[in-house]
Amino acid sequence: MSISKVIKKYKVNEQPNDFLFWQSMSYEERLEALEQIRKEFNLWRYDAEQGFQRVYRIIKRK
Repeated sequence: MSISKVIKKYKVNEQPNDFLFWQSMSYEERLEALEQIRKEFNLWRYDAEQGFQRVYRIIKRK
């Protein structure tokens, strides 16, 4: 699959509304896009995949 960059130019008073774009998508598509943005930010900011910060062990006390 090849991804190509698309660039569109608009006049200032003819710019599309981002809110309407996101509202036109299903909530699954919005969550998927949000997760993709989160992953890209973590790679950019921390240069690694985000994982658990701590490991906890649950011990049952008597």
